[in-house]
Amino acid sequence: MAAKAARRSPAVKPVLVLNGPNLNMLGKRQPQIYGRETLADVEKACRVEATRLGLEIEFAQSNHEGVLVDLIQAAREKNSGIVINAGAYSHTSVALLDALNAAEVPTIEVHISNIYKRESFRHRSYISPAAVGVIAGLGSQGYLLALQALARLLGR
Repeated sequence: MAAKAARRSPAVKPVLVLNGPNLNMLGKRQPQIYGRETLADVEKACRVEATRLGLEIEFAQSNHEGVLVDLIQAAREKNSGIVINAGAYSHTSVALLDALNAAEVPTIEVHISNIYKRESFRHRSYISPAAVGVIAGLGSQGYLLALQALARLLGR
């Protein structure tokens, strides 16, 4: 009688942590709003948290809307979920909303600042309807909370 093959849970594809315009300027741009941490600091913290959660991540940033759309479209096949801080594109981009809807992977939207305490045009996010959750105003900790939520959603 042949030995039963050991059951293994299917490998979870990496989570895409995606950052939009001006997030490459973290630590320099308006530190009173966005803090002194750099995007490299955020990436390092995300990698540590992902490892703790048993996840792999891909971390990316672009100032170009089309590049962000391309990464989101690719996520449909290569990623298990998305954490997105779309920056200003959150408040303007139907293209990102359409790409997130087409990706059909769980998505969590993150904002470092509390967008509801800022200018009124920031109170509306076009990408929120595609997200299973939104985290705003908790600084870079929002990324870690988003990874924790995705880990739970993905059964990790």
